[in-house]
Amino acid sequence: MSTNSSTYPTRYWHSLDATRIQCDLCPRYCTLKSGQTGLCLVRANQQQQIVLTTYGRSSGFCVDPIEKKPLNHFLPGTPTLSFGTAGCNLACKFCQNSDLSKAREMDILTQTASPKTIALTAQKLGCHSVAYTYNDPVIFTEYAIDTAKECRKLGIKSVAVTAGYINEEPRREFFAYMDAANVDLKAFTEKFYYKLTGGHLQPVLDTLNYLKRETQVWLELTTLLIPGENDSEAEIEAMTQWIREQLGPDVPLHFTAFHPAWKMLDKPPTPSQTLTKARQIAIKNGIRYVYTGNIHDQQGGSTYCHQCNNLLIRRDGYELSTWHLTAEGQCNRCHTPCAGIFQANPGQWGAKRLPIKL
Repeated sequence: MSTNSSTYPTRYWHSLDATRIQCDLCPRYCTLKSGQTGLCLVRANQQQQIVLTTYGRSSGFCVDPIEKKPLNHFLPGTPTLSFGTAGCNLACKFCQNSDLSKAREMDILTQTASPKTIALTAQKLGCHSVAYTYNDPVIFTEYAIDTAKECRKLGIKSVAVTAGYINEEPRREFFAYMDAANVDLKAFTEKFYYKLTGGHLQPVLDTLNYLKRETQVWLELTTLLIPGENDSEAEIEAMTQWIREQLGPDVPLHFTAFHPAWKMLDKPPTPSQTLTKARQIAIKNGIRYVYTGNIHDQQGGSTYCHQCNNLLIRRDGYELSTWHLTAEGQCNRCHTPCAGIFQANPGQWGAKRLPIKL
């Protein structure tokens, strides 16, 4: 089958009977009759097999700063070629990208590109990585993996921006081709996940433990703090203690501000002081690199040495200025290593956003 075909056979499914098959990619386990599509909107039962209906098709391509993913400790200052498709396997009422995640592919997938074309384009544009983002790459895992394979041939890294809602076997295959991931830990209660995302907390925690303990994937976390839903000090205490105990002190954590969206237009934006307080709690609980996002907060966006508090990387939005890391990624004052994957010199991409046509 052509790699530009939009309908692509998959293997994470099994037959239940003569008329129904079950998708085994994620913990939803959608049961589908012929012609039906899963909740993700892009994996469908066609001729008694699950196919990916968005292979080779994208909602658009853009060169972004890597910090926008957000990844602050993975090749800072470098450009990443970003793209997504359509659909999502969660149903977040607060979705910040609902135009993509809730759309059927025929509505928005206006660009076509093979995995090889994407990799070659990234190389041509000087991108250090390709980011599978905008909607969750878990649901287009075959397209993402094939693209990552082509990127590896050219020395280009692959970045997954994901909610981590994926089953064990496909999780092993998917992340085997990723070099970095930002996982959206949406909250730390089962009630929140069930009520506001239609999913469950434990599979996400399983993904986080897997990434940290069984892979070399560089991992960062993001939590969008929503007023009255997941921003209590008690929940942030519990979550950050779990991160410290289970994942260790070196996994960077990003607290980002909610803005009214999708089905939660009645909620106010997150006050900046809520993010600042969350950052303080996380640092108190032993997490060394904690950031605030979606607000202007130079201190909350910058990187500090956990040993001597030396300013290592000053950020103003997506712009880097101060760079006090040695070529080996150590603090230039006390020589304590800063966790992450760094180049000898900072990237110079800055805050530019460059939409492109392939």
